[in-house]
Amino acid sequence: MRFSLRHETLVLPLRDPFVIARSSEGEGRTSTTMIVELRIAGEDGLVGIGEGYPDSYYGETPETMAVVMPRLLASVDDLPGGPDRWTVDDLARVSAAFDASIAHNGAAKCALDIALHDLAGKAQGLPLHALLRLTSEIPPTDFTLGLDEPTVVAERARRAARFPALKVKVGGPADIETLAAVRSVYDGPIRVDANTGWQPGQAAHLIPELVRLGVELIEQPFPRHRLDQLRWLQERSEIPIVADESAVTIDDLDGLAGLVAGVNVKLAKCGGVGPARRMLARARELGLRTFLGCMEETSVAIGASAAVASLAEWVDLDGSLLIAYDPFEGLDLGEDCRWRLTERPGLGLGRRAIRAGARPSNEAAEEAQIGSTASI
Repeated sequence: MRFSLRHETLVLPLRDPFVIARSSEGEGRTSTTMIVELRIAGEDGLVGIGEGYPDSYYGETPETMAVVMPRLLASVDDLPGGPDRWTVDDLARVSAAFDASIAHNGAAKCALDIALHDLAGKAQGLPLHALLRLTSEIPPTDFTLGLDEPTVVAERARRAARFPALKVKVGGPADIETLAAVRSVYDGPIRVDANTGWQPGQAAHLIPELVRLGVELIEQPFPRHRLDQLRWLQERSEIPIVADESAVTIDDLDGLAGLVAGVNVKLAKCGGVGPARRMLARARELGLRTFLGCMEETSVAIGASAAVASLAEWVDLDGSLLIAYDPFEGLDLGEDCRWRLTERPGLGLGRRAIRAGARPSNEAAEEAQIGSTASI
């Protein structure tokens, strides 16, 4: 079976500067993400849409994605018939073939995996969550505030006060002042994310203040390979420690069980909606609390993430709310801050016209061979 693959890199402005502890100078004003369209080659019918967010922290760029995706598609040889016949198990075998073909490259795998699931859902008349055999009842999302001056962060918190929880980026020079400023305008749970920016002694010193300020969880305080430090802090903290950069794929979970309270699963890290479903389920089996996160993505990746959100205890799916213009429509946020999962087939999204400020670039079209043409 042959597929026609088209990919497009979007550079989208953010509503507010979004800086984290490991941001480089000048970062945090735009989001770069890749949209793919996948169809059966030679047919003018259904198109599957996917998205992958290339994070340089994990060694990915739009250029690496463009090189890797055709190779990934060429690795698959056991999809039965057309997308009207593909099951979750069939798509899981595709994911396994991707992993066997090339290590890492989660964003490239994610873009294709979402597109394949969207294509299957459309062909079978099933919304994505139903294709995955999951419920549409999901937790509400929090809203994330980037690093900035305490007064600036507090003003953003005041504007986002309708959300049931706020996630505050920390790891800067004024963490406690920032959190105190947020607490002065916001009564709900506060989640903090240090993005590897703390040192152990500093973190232990901060714990009593974080407890006093009502912090609900601490995300990835230390470098991703320092599991010993994560364990050390969790033993001294009544606040749950959640691994993010240390929890990239399902293969990381066994090593984190018993070290930390929970893990943050992101489609762009683990390789898509199918891998995220399996990773969340495995985390729960291991007794790890589950956090479903995102990058600064469009409704394509956020909608795919929301389809597996019923498996998560905490949800941080605000990426499409952080960008100033979302090129897709059809994913709606309810008054209760829960994403409304569509009953339309697949992702159920449509494309808006690109307007000023959203700059598509590096368009390309590729055709890749998927396995043999032998009849199934």
